[in-house]
Amino acid sequence: MGFRPRSIGGDSHRPRPERVGRYSISRVSQPRTKAAVRGAKVKSKSGRRPPVKVRKGRELPLLPIVVGGILVVMAIVLIAYVIVNNKNTNAAPPTANKIPCNQLEGTKIHQHAALQILNQGIPVNIPSDIGRLSTCFYWLHVHAESPGVIHIESPTVRTFTLGDFFAVWSKSKGTPEPLDETHVSTFTLTGDQKLVVYVDPGDGTGAALYTGDPAKIVLKNHEVITLEITPPTVAPPPTFTFPSGL
Repeated sequence: MGFRPRSIGGDSHRPRPERVGRYSISRVSQPRTKAAVRGAKVKSKSGRRPPVKVRKGRELPLLPIVVGGILVVMAIVLIAYVIVNNKNTNAAPPTANKIPCNQLEGTKIHQHAALQILNQGIPVNIPSDIGRLSTCFYWLHVHAESPGVIHIESPTVRTFTLGDFFAVWSKSKGTPEPLDETHVSTFTLTGDQKLVVYVDPGDGTGAALYTGDPAKIVLKNHEVITLEITPPTVAPPPTFTFPSGL
């Protein structure tokens, strides 16, 4: 027999492994997860899980959807209207006797003539916005601070006539403004009426009777043109004083 030495500190007992089984003194408890517990509860006696119930979503109310669709359609129509209206607004104004409407006033020619209209001896007010739009100026136009004065402000050198001014009057106001022996703006002469025209060149010689076509009178600086629908005839015609600075 072999010799097995003992340990110096006395008897040494090795720990016996715990028996796990039917006759074990203690069992090691294993923690069960929530999923396992939940699964155990759900299982039926047969060991099968019951069918999963599918939850139905909430039904969307129909009225808000219809109202929202109508509002979207209205917004699209409004946007389309604004776009079309802006295109029409930005369209270039029509020319009048080859006279355009520019954003800035021309400086190549800068002169001022005056126009007086008398209907049966009564002065007629000439609109103060002739030739002036919200976006541009015609080369012939009128300002409110100088009523009756035709401002000739052109970027090119050319001859302008009283007929050109009436054409600008018509285009800028959108109304017929004829000028001939029987028509002056909105006035139509009757059989017993006559158009008498005076032209004062502004050189101190005074007003002189003009017998030609009034539409062909050439506009000149400080010239005063008087159109009288008679009777009665106002001779000489009323004097005209240009505002200071013109």
